[in-house]
Amino acid sequence: MVHMSDTSSHESSTSDDQPKVSFGFEDVSATEKVSRVKGVFRSVASRYDLMNDLMSAGVHRIWKANTIARLNPQPGERILDVAGGTGDVALAFLKSAEEKARRRGQHHLVTRAIVCDINEAMLAAGRSRESLAKYRSVMDWVTGDGMQLPFRDNSVDALSIAFGIRNVADMDMAFREFRRVLKPGGRFACLEFSHMTAGVLQDAYDAYSFNVIPKLGDWITGDAASYQYLVESIRRFPKQDEVTRRITEAGFSQVSCTNYSGGIAALHFGWAV
Repeated sequence: MVHMSDTSSHESSTSDDQPKVSFGFEDVSATEKVSRVKGVFRSVASRYDLMNDLMSAGVHRIWKANTIARLNPQPGERILDVAGGTGDVALAFLKSAEEKARRRGQHHLVTRAIVCDINEAMLAAGRSRESLAKYRSVMDWVTGDGMQLPFRDNSVDALSIAFGIRNVADMDMAFREFRRVLKPGGRFACLEFSHMTAGVLQDAYDAYSFNVIPKLGDWITGDAASYQYLVESIRRFPKQDEVTRRITEAGFSQVSCTNYSGGIAALHFGWAV
């Protein structure tokens, strides 16, 4: 069993009231977190998808498929996938919309996807994927920060972020940005590692996370420290009800939460109304 102090809050303050944010179990400035997160993903970019498969035994693909189903892609729409790195969510959105267009005879409707990530190494890994070759003409790759998106107001139909919101220095600012760029009636999906719904399961999950994942990261990527940050950041991430509250406060309506695999991951979904 892994014993830890209560570190569930996203932010804290130093004794002189200078605001800090969490980077794993450390408290650092927002600027330092942005820089260090870039370093983490620069280090693991080439093996990112493989590690996701190994860490979750492939179950992350089911979680992402459920996320796409909830977003319900439609032909002719435009999706923005924030922290989209290797492009798997954006690709799934395009394929789903393409299938609907084929069934309905709406081949004239062009669906587009924007993959936005702060880390250029992750975007490079995504652009190089052979599975994306067919869709290159309808995919844009943009280097950008989720807290200051380089897109116009009301410019996308759907917005997703999968396993990325933990890495943003100011989650509330990011949620407001997501709301800003969505069109009225747009859909927002936030898939993130979360907290188990039963305490005994949380203890077992913590034991696996802290004892296995960093070692796996060292073996596959040669970087145990980045995966130590991963498991620490999951532990410090706010619980499901707080995330729901913060998305609602950012201006989204009908915000819901669906737990996957007992709370290992959670999908927060809302509408820009």
